[in-house]
Amino acid sequence: MYQFPQRSGVAVASTGTLLGHVLMITGTGFVITAVAAYLTAALALPFNVALIAMLIGFGFLIAIQATRNNEALSLLMFYLFTLCEGVGIGPLIGSYLQDPNGSGIVVDAAVTTGLGMLTLAAIVYLTTFDYRRLSGIAFGALVLLVIAGIISLFVHFIQPQTYAWLTLVIFTVLVLVDFARVKAGGDGLTAVQMATSIYLDAINIFLALLQILGGRRRS
Repeated sequence: MYQFPQRSGVAVASTGTLLGHVLMITGTGFVITAVAAYLTAALALPFNVALIAMLIGFGFLIAIQATRNNEALSLLMFYLFTLCEGVGIGPLIGSYLQDPNGSGIVVDAAVTTGLGMLTLAAIVYLTTFDYRRLSGIAFGALVLLVIAGIISLFVHFIQPQTYAWLTLVIFTVLVLVDFARVKAGGDGLTAVQMATSIYLDAINIFLALLQILGGRRRS
C-alpha cells in the first residue's frame, strides 16, 4: 500500500484544463497497469518476479517526486511505475482468474472502482466544502492502518475483510482530498504528482474491493 507525498514546492497554475490533464495521465496509467497485470497473469509469472517489480516500482515512485521539475521525465517515471504495479498485482489477478467466478469479481471490482472515482470527483466539483480539510485526519488514519497491518502480520488481530473495509473508507476520503486539490488548482503539486496520488487511491480501492467481493463469494 502506497500513498504519495502530500505536498511539494512546485506550483501548478489553476486552469480549466487541469482536471482533464490529470485524468488523462491517470487513465493512461490504468491502461498500462491493466495490460501488464493481464500479461503477467496469463504468463503465470512467479511471485518473486512480482515482488521485485513492486520494489522497483517503489523506486520509480520516489523518482516521480525527485523529477517533478521536469514534467516529461516525471511522466516517464509515472508510466514505468504503473507498469511495475501491473506486474506486481498480476499474480493476484491470476489467482482470481483461475476461479470460475473470479473473472466476475475482478470486473466488478474494476467497474465499481471506476464508477466510484467518478462519483467522488463529481461530489467534490458539485459541492462547496473544501475536502482538503480532511487531509490530516485521512493521512493519520492511513498511517495507523499501515502500522496495524504490519502488527497483524504477526499477531493476526485484524481480519482481512475488516482491513479491506478500513482501507476502502480511508482511501475514499483521500480521493475526495486529492480531487479537491485538483479543483483548487494543484495546491502546489504538479499534474503528474496529482495523477500519481489519484492513481494510488484507485489502486488501493480496487485491491480492497477485490478482497471484499472475493470474501463474499467464498462465504
